[in-house]
This record gives sequence, C-alpha cells and structure tokens, in this order.
Amino acid sequence: MGGSFTFVAPTISIILSGRFSNIGDPIVKFKRTMRAIQGALIVASTLQIVLGFSGLWRNVTSLYFLLSITTQTHVLSPLSVVPLVALVGFGLYELGFPGVAKCVEIGLPELIILVLIAQYVPRILKIGKHVFERFAVIFSVVIVWIYAHLLTVGGAYNNAAPKTQNTCRTDRAGLIDAAPWIRVPYPFQWGAPSFDAGEAFAMMFATFVALVESTGAFIAVSRSASATHMPPSVLSRGVGWQGIGILLSGLFGTVTGSSVSVENAGLLTLTRVGSRRVVQISAGFMIFFSILGKFGAVFASIPPPIVAALYCLFFAYVGSVGLSFLQFCNLNSFRTKFILGFSIFLGLSIPQYFNEHTAINGYGPVHTGARWFNDMVNVPFSSEAFVAGIVAYFLDNTLQRKDPTVRKDRGKHWWDKFRSFKGDTRSDEFYSLPFNLNKYFPSV
Repeated sequence: MGGSFTFVAPTISIILSGRFSNIGDPIVKFKRTMRAIQGALIVASTLQIVLGFSGLWRNVTSLYFLLSITTQTHVLSPLSVVPLVALVGFGLYELGFPGVAKCVEIGLPELIILVLIAQYVPRILKIGKHVFERFAVIFSVVIVWIYAHLLTVGGAYNNAAPKTQNTCRTDRAGLIDAAPWIRVPYPFQWGAPSFDAGEAFAMMFATFVALVESTGAFIAVSRSASATHMPPSVLSRGVGWQGIGILLSGLFGTVTGSSVSVENAGLLTLTRVGSRRVVQISAGFMIFFSILGKFGAVFASIPPPIVAALYCLFFAYVGSVGLSFLQFCNLNSFRTKFILGFSIFLGLSIPQYFNEHTAINGYGPVHTGARWFNDMVNVPFSSEAFVAGIVAYFLDNTLQRKDPTVRKDRGKHWWDKFRSFKGDTRSDEFYSLPFNLNKYFPSV
C-alpha cells in the first residue's frame, strides 16, 4: 500500500477552496485545510470499506451480478483484465523517463546500472546470482546516490538553475537539517476534521477510481508472486482493508489516500520475492523511519531522477504482467482483437486529452463553478487504467455474450475453479490472513 496520485486532484481542490480564502493567518489556514482533507478522506474511506467487507465488490468481479445475473457467468475474465492490469503499469509512463531526463546525468546511469545488475550480472556470474537479482535496486541506488552526492559536494550544481538544483542535489532545501530527530504522528494532529458534502463526494469518486486501479494491481501481485488466481472473495477483502488504510490516512492527516503500490508490485516482479514476512519487516522499517525524522529525511534526499529510473522498470514489469494474461485468450478472434485494441487505445487517448487540457488551461474539460463536481468527472477520465478497465469490462460482458464459443475466447474457463475460496486447495496457503484473522474476516 502507498499514497496514490488519484487523490491529488480533489486534494488540490480542497486547498484552493474559496471557504479558506478569507483566512489571513497562514498557519490557521493550513490547519483548517488539513482538517477539511481529513474529513473528506474519512468519509470517502467508507466506500471501499463497505464495498470490500460486505462482499459487494466480490459480486462485481465474480458471479451473479449485473449483466451476468441471468446466465451465471464469470464477469471479470482474462480478456477484460489485460487492459486494466497493463495500463496500471504502462499508464504511468509520464512518471518514468520524463523524470529521468530532469537530471539525465543521474537518472540515466541509475537506469543503466539497474538493468545491468538485475538482468545481465546474474547471467554472467555463476555464484551469487540470486543476490544480484534480489538486491539490484539497493546496489544501484547506493552507487548512483554516492555518485550524485559527489557531484553535489564537488560544486557541480552551485551555479545551476534552481530547478536543476532541486532535482539533482542530494542536500536540497536543508531537508536533513530541518527534520526533527523524533516525531510521533497521532490522530487528529491538525484538530477535529471538518466535513463538506461536495468535497466528500469528489473524494469518494477518487476513491472509486483508486479501487478500480487497485483491483488491477492486486491481480498483478498475485500473478507475480506465482500464486493461484485471486478468488473474488479475497479481492473484496483486500479492498476492505484498503479502505481501512484510507481511513487511517484521514485520521492521521497524510493529505492523500492509500491504494495498492504499483511500485511495490513491480519490485516484487523484479526480485521474485513474494514473502509476507518481507512485507511485514518492511512495514516495520517504514514505521521506524516515520518516527525518527532524521533517518527518514536521509532517504527523502534521494534525487527524484533516481526514483524515476526505478519507475521505468517497476511500471514496465506491472504492464507486462497484464499482457501475460493474453495466454488465456484466443488472439485469433476478431472480437478479442477489437476489445483489446479499442479499450487500450481509449485508455491512453481519453486521459491524454483530459491531462493535456488541464496542463494547457489549468483546469479540466469539465469546468464549472463547483470544483467538487469538476473532480467527479475529470478524475476518473484522467486515469488510463480506469478508462481501459471500464471499457474492456463493458464490452467483454455485452458483445456477443450469448455466443457459446465466446467463453473460451475470453479465457473464462481457466478461472472456473477459483470462483470460491475453497475451489482450490492452495487458496489457504496463498491467501489466509496471519495472526488467525481469518476467524474474523473469512473468505468464502
């Protein structure tokens, strides 16, 4: 789990809200803005909590719902999953090489060294090849980070433009010096949350978009971890827990909501390590670094082009996982070709229009006096994965759905045994919760 860019637009709308424009004291304005964001996130979290733990999202992705209610077909098929999962990764292309190019003398070496260590070195060396496969990110980041620090202390950016210094230097803005040694976050640290109906609805739409994107990321993670296909009940349960994460984000005032981390999904594919123990230990480290501010600031001083270079590999891996589901589909079928091509093309083209319009004009194509309404329309259509997934889902469940040959073309028969949690004996191994939590959150 991690912060999601999907929540940025409604958060900015709250920051620019007119109800805070008359507040002169910047500190008071900041706290009231944070309280408003907290309130919107708390309300929006209920959407995923209800859809997840009630099992409603299981029905959307499984059986006996909407278009399938009369035919009892499996709504979410490998064919409709391909555009969704593929654009969960490929749809984030603007965060890749454009970020590397902001400081190409740092970003490009990171990208090259990462590929060399992860892909070439393990195949050249016969001893310890798994070490390079699993620790390629750490090795490459440390090497380039030291190189970037040498450039910084050597004065390479002393006379550079402020924008260049901000992206290339490792000591930008006194980040480490300004960070406290210890700071324990606590709920409602900005005060009691405030609630506005319009802002809450806009945030709920962003939450729904994050829900669709996370569904694709969940499926990608299970595929990369070499687990069985995720039963719909497990997927729905994960959505509920994600809602708890958004609720905690609102309680602690983290500005943005949570969703499945596409970066971590790509990292899992790169390292081929899907152990829960690794995730638990990593979570412990993140809690530790969030309390000890100086240590967290050290990691925050990594130049953004290094992170962008990692994105190039992580997001590419997630996109390729989406394409791997094509093995279950009949690619000789013109129906399959139409759904794949049309959904992926619209998934790239429609968000491009919305994002380009926003970049040029400063606002989205839907521009009314109500910012919350603008976000309710602009945010969903600015997400590549959301548009592609919705289009593929609709076409796959309406086009020639009564044709008996379509079932195999969609690849649905490959997932029949995973309709329920007990349909496969391996489900308990892969998807049971730790600490005996299955007793309170069962999967059926």
